[in-house]
Amino acid sequence: MPYSLLSQIQSPEDLRKLPSYQLPRLAGELRQYLIESVAQTGGHLASGLGVVELTVALHYVYHTPDDPLVWDVGHQSYPHKILTGRRLQMHSIRQKDGLSGFPKRDESIYDAFGVGHSSTSISAALGMAIAARQQGKRIRPVAIIGDGAMTAGMAFEALNHAGDLKDDLLVILNDNEMSISPNVGGLSNYMTRVLSSRLFSSMREEGKRLLKHLPPMEEFARRAEEHVKGMVMPGTLFEELGFNYIGPIDGHDVDLLVGTLRNIRAMKGPILLHTITRKGKGYALAEAEPVRYHGVGSFDPQNGLPQSQAPKPKTYTEVFSDWLCDQASEDARLVGITPAMREGSGLVKFSEQFPDRYFDVAIAEQHAMTLAAGMACEGLKPVVAIYSTFLQRAYDQLIHDVAIQNLPVLLAIDRAGVVGPDGATHQGSFDISYMRCIPNLLIMTPANERECRQMLSTGFAYEGPAAVRYPRGTGIGVDTGRDLTPLPIGKGEQLLSGRDIALLVFGPLLTQAQSVATHLEASLANMRFVKPLDETLLLELADNHQWLVTIEDGVVAGGAGSAVMEVLQRHGRHNPVLQLGLPDCFQEQATRDELLREAGLDADTILQRILTWTQGGNCNRTAPQLASR
Repeated sequence: MPYSLLSQIQSPEDLRKLPSYQLPRLAGELRQYLIESVAQTGGHLASGLGVVELTVALHYVYHTPDDPLVWDVGHQSYPHKILTGRRLQMHSIRQKDGLSGFPKRDESIYDAFGVGHSSTSISAALGMAIAARQQGKRIRPVAIIGDGAMTAGMAFEALNHAGDLKDDLLVILNDNEMSISPNVGGLSNYMTRVLSSRLFSSMREEGKRLLKHLPPMEEFARRAEEHVKGMVMPGTLFEELGFNYIGPIDGHDVDLLVGTLRNIRAMKGPILLHTITRKGKGYALAEAEPVRYHGVGSFDPQNGLPQSQAPKPKTYTEVFSDWLCDQASEDARLVGITPAMREGSGLVKFSEQFPDRYFDVAIAEQHAMTLAAGMACEGLKPVVAIYSTFLQRAYDQLIHDVAIQNLPVLLAIDRAGVVGPDGATHQGSFDISYMRCIPNLLIMTPANERECRQMLSTGFAYEGPAAVRYPRGTGIGVDTGRDLTPLPIGKGEQLLSGRDIALLVFGPLLTQAQSVATHLEASLANMRFVKPLDETLLLELADNHQWLVTIEDGVVAGGAGSAVMEVLQRHGRHNPVLQLGLPDCFQEQATRDELLREAGLDADTILQRILTWTQGGNCNRTAPQLASR
């Protein structure tokens, strides 16, 4: 039968019953199942393919879930999910009410820590080790961190602390891009076996004990050990941080992994195991193009081609990409910065056309922001392309280094508002609220692709910090043109004139609001700017209408609707205001349309909510189904 070994594994306990000689075969079945599963559903592929053998070995040697595995970043956790009782649910991954695409504590006892952003694993695993020690428990936490995640300062903060505390902790550096060392061979594997063996460990510790009363000899022995290890492995940095460095090791040799992990589990203190893996391992197309196959839609596993899809309008990310290259051609001061999201944020074309003005700072959002501030101090015009969810990590730098100094840094905020399948960790729900309170910051919300381009030009021309927030995915198909002319700052536009009710829209929900306004014979305003608000337009609408409705694809708490109410109160207007936006909860994974409906932000529900509200909660008629939008 297909997957004859994998089908027997309902939990790691079943895995640990297998004889070790069957593990390579199991790894092969697991890899093939992963390919076929993701081909049907879409999701993260290449990263998971690279850790198949490591996942098998970890669950085989460590006593999971008592020994917690903390994955960093969680997109490499698909094999882990398959081995921990969720194999038959993989068809639901990243779909509404289905499996999360990342580890999630309330999904499985084997998901020790929820994760979506990178570089958190070492801190979390160290916290678990400390908690266990203080409660008298004996656990062996493991943090599995990719080399990209190691570029973040948080990872090194945790390494520094862990080395000082000396709690039992294993950090596995999954080096899948060979950014630290070249491929390993027989000598390195031999050294790994030696350095992880009980004999070597006991000899080293006994030697330290005997020599500690002879300081000159102890120092000589320490330097000699470092010199020898420094010649054959890149572990000096980790050793200086207080870790026992082991590796590099072939991360696709499951027998070697099992033997090494068994030795390590018997050792004490903080240990760093350096494994060399290949992203996309076992699927030739993903090995050749690991970036392309990092996150995929459904595809044919035989040829790697996506399932046929109808042509779509240009995405907002593509609009930004075109604008960036056009603006750079006109202004030599423009520089583009991304924290490791060249493809996702649309900087590929820019990096090829303007390589000397392109800066990928790796997974280091804080550094990206302050780097931009420094560039702006010396006359450049930095554009920081960043996801809304990742901008949260640079909040302090946005305030202290950019806004306080009123520096001309443009934030191109992708994936703002409802995002979709990546779940709670990646929703861009909060940026309006957390940016609106920052002085000097210009905040814009484009309603369509053309307006997105215009607002990017506006923010670039502005002599201070500016942000343009735009959603994931495609727009409505509006021609963007090639114009780089800025918009008047702080000016909205009234699109429809009606009576009684005025809809004030911030961003891409304008399309839904237009059909609602037409049905209600209401006025409709595209507000465009969250900060500064068009107070003139707002007060005119307040004076000429009984009810005001604000609509935004961010959280209601502290959002654009709150800004409207603050202005009304300051000017003594007392119109009832219905604030429509995202609810006070973390939205889980689903499609963007499903999440908007869930939040009551589809056109039909917006209409029903307005009718109910204006009739004092006693709506006697059902709102009609509006035309397809």
